[in-house]
Amino acid sequence: MKMKMLMSALALTVLVSGYTGAAEKTAQQQKMTLCNQQAGQKSLKGDERKTFMSSCLKKDSSTGKKLTPQQVKMKTCNAQASEQSLKGAARKTFMSSCLKKS
Repeated sequence: MKMKMLMSALALTVLVSGYTGAAEKTAQQQKMTLCNQQAGQKSLKGDERKTFMSSCLKKDSSTGKKLTPQQVKMKTCNAQASEQSLKGAARKTFMSSCLKKS
């Protein structure tokens, strides 16, 4: 009986840890989202979009410095706040809410 309970607990732990990991985007996925948003804001199409995306995705990696997922999230939220022209308390509230999202 103990072995059965141990196996059930282990299976549950694996299931839960796998689920929470799948919910978070990797740094590269977050960077892709940010670059896509910027390309969309600039209404880029075709070769212009490809060139922009390539350049955007290479930024910060050419210096050997990789952004942490939190830094990418901060950039994404900051870009969205700027896009909405938020200032002062409205920007602070938006940033707080945006950074808490997963």
